[in-house]
Amino acid sequence: MREYLKFYIDGKWVDPVQPNTLDVDNPTTEEVSGRISIGSAVDVDVAVQAARKAFATWSQSSREERLDLLQAILAGYQKRSGDLADAVNEEMGAPASLAAGPQVALGMGHLATAIDVLKNFSFEEQLGSTLVVREPIGVCGLITPWNWPINQIACKVFPALATGCTMVLKPSEVAPYSAQIFTEIVDAAGIPAGVYNLVYGDGPGVGAALSSHPDIDMVSFTGSTRAGVDVARNAAATVKRVTQELGGKSPNIVLDDDDFAKSVAAGTSVMMVNSGQSCNAPSRMLVPNSRMDEAIAVAKETAAAVKVGDPDEPRALGPVASKAQFDKIQGLLQKGIDEGATLVVGGPGRPDGLDAGYYVKPTVFANVRNDMTIAREEIFGPVLCIIGYDDLDEALEIANDTEYGLAGYVSGADLDQARAVARRIRAGSVAINHGFDMTAPFGGYKRSGNGREWGHFGFDEYLETKSAIGYAPETAAG
Repeated sequence: MREYLKFYIDGKWVDPVQPNTLDVDNPTTEEVSGRISIGSAVDVDVAVQAARKAFATWSQSSREERLDLLQAILAGYQKRSGDLADAVNEEMGAPASLAAGPQVALGMGHLATAIDVLKNFSFEEQLGSTLVVREPIGVCGLITPWNWPINQIACKVFPALATGCTMVLKPSEVAPYSAQIFTEIVDAAGIPAGVYNLVYGDGPGVGAALSSHPDIDMVSFTGSTRAGVDVARNAAATVKRVTQELGGKSPNIVLDDDDFAKSVAAGTSVMMVNSGQSCNAPSRMLVPNSRMDEAIAVAKETAAAVKVGDPDEPRALGPVASKAQFDKIQGLLQKGIDEGATLVVGGPGRPDGLDAGYYVKPTVFANVRNDMTIAREEIFGPVLCIIGYDDLDEALEIANDTEYGLAGYVSGADLDQARAVARRIRAGSVAINHGFDMTAPFGGYKRSGNGREWGHFGFDEYLETKSAIGYAPETAAG
C-alpha cells in the first residue's frame, strides 16, 4: 500500500496546508493500491512562490550547471528505472514489458535528448548591431496525463530545466506513483531548492489554480481537448503562454500496393499498444473499398491474436486506466454497433476469463462511415475503425475531415506516393510506415493543441525572445 502524502516544495517534502487525501486504484485488480494527498490553491501558491524565488538564480545558471544537473538526474533515472516500471505497472496497469520498456525508456530518451540539445543550443545570435537573446520564460505550470505518465513528465520537465525555467508539476491523480519516484530522483540529484516543485491534485483544484495563477508565466498541458479549453480560459486573464497537446483521431491511410496486408497488420498492432491509450494512436484506418474484405480478414486475425491480461506475454494488453475510462469505452462500443458499423472482433464486455480489472476486448469495426460517433470521438481504448475510400483524393478528404490534427499515418511500399500523401495530411506529425523519431517536433493542428514538444523544438516553448538593439554599434558601423 503506497502512501504519498507530502508535496515537494522548495527542496523539502512538506505536508499539505489543508489535509485531504484520495485513494488510488490499481486498474488490474480494481482495488485501492495507495493514497495521495490532494492539494489546494493554497499549496499551489506556496509552490509558485518558491519557484519564483528560485528563478532569480536558476535563470542565470550556466549551460554547464544545467548539464551537470541533467546528467545527475540521468544517472538516478537509470538506477531507479525498475522502481519507475513498478510504479507505472501499478498505477495504470501497464504490463511489465510495456512499463519497463516504452513507458520508462521513453522518459529516459527525452532526458538524453535534452542533454544532447543543450550542449549545442544557441541562446543568442547577433543580427547587425542587435543582439537577439533567448531567455527562460519564467515559472512554468506543468500538467501531465495518466496514459504515458513518466514520458509526459519527462518531455516537459527536462526542457524547462535545460532552458533555465523553474516549475510546479501537477501529475495526474489517476497515475501519481511514477511522479513520486521521479521527484525522489530529482531531489537526490541535488536540484537547487525551488527549481522543481510537485503538488498532487485534481484539475478543478490544483490544475485551475496553476493555470490561473498570476505568477505562473507559462502552462504546458497534456490531456483532453475539453480540459485544454478550461486551461486556456483560466490562463487568459493573465495573458500567460499556454502550450497544449490534446486529443486526436488520427488517420492511417493504407496504400493499395503489395504491402497491403503487412500495412493493415502493422496498423492494427500499433493501435493496440498501451491498450489504445495514446492520443496519437492510428484509430481510423483508411483502406481501398476494393480491398475492404482483405483488410477485415487481416485486422481480425491480428486483433484476435492479442493476448489480454497475460503477464508472461511480451505484447500483452493491459487494462485501461480507470473505471471512468472503461465505462466510456463500453458506451462507445455499443454506439458503434447501434450506428451500423460492422463489428469484426471484440466489442462490449470484458474479455473471457477476466472478471476483474478494467480490461477491454481488442476491437475492430469495419465499414465505418466518417460521420459515425466512433469515427469522430476519441475512444482512447484498443478500438480500430476501418473506413473505405475509392481513391487517394477521397482518402485525404476523409483523413482531414476531423476536428483533430495531432498525427497521421501513411502505410505502403511506394515511398514516393507515401511522401506525397503525407504532405497533404493536416496534422502535426505524419509517420510513414510507423516511423519514430524522438527529436522530431510533436504537437497538433486544430483542436489537438498548439506548441511543440520533443527535441530542440521543445526548448522553444520555454523561452522568450529579447532584442538588445544597439548592443554592438561598432559592428553596424563596420
